[in-house]
Amino acid sequence: MSAVNITNVAVLDNPASFLSPFQFEISYECVTPLKDDLEWKLIYVGSAEDETYDQLLESVLVGPVNVGNYRFVLQADAPDPSKIREEDIIGVTVLLLTCSYMGQEFVRVGYYVNNDYDAEQLREEPPQKILIDRIQRNILSDKPRVTKFPINFHPENNESGDKGPQPENATEGDGREEEQLPSPNTQSDKGEP
Repeated sequence: MSAVNITNVAVLDNPASFLSPFQFEISYECVTPLKDDLEWKLIYVGSAEDETYDQLLESVLVGPVNVGNYRFVLQADAPDPSKIREEDIIGVTVLLLTCSYMGQEFVRVGYYVNNDYDAEQLREEPPQKILIDRIQRNILSDKPRVTKFPINFHPENNESGDKGPQPENATEGDGREEEQLPSPNTQSDKGEP
């Protein structure tokens, strides 16, 4: 079982202009105290074919984390359009929200993002040169793809190199498991601060 579980992610200010900052309200619970910080990252996938176009939009450290329920808003600047190939700006891409502990990623939440012009005429007859200030992004927030990775949250208790207990529902092979987060319309508020 993971020491940290995401209970809800609400995408704020969506849809928005391509150049607007991203805002995510993240709720999570910690079931065992952690000595080190959690690292939350937001990554914009600039090209499906080449990860060198990925942009780290924000990285924040939160911790140490005690047992309890937590909520915070992660805000990140929009991706730099000059670092995205022009043919990849319009269309569907992916936004990744990840969380790591002691350098080990244990959860990844992926969202599809649709970027298109804000006016029908521009969508039907796109200009030769991209008009970045007329592009609207829409994060498909109702169907995030959640992938969990088993990690050892307490390596100091495990000197022998044993991996420790494995999650109950981890699959054979790469150890990843996938699930759906609750819909943003259904609050899973458990008396969070």
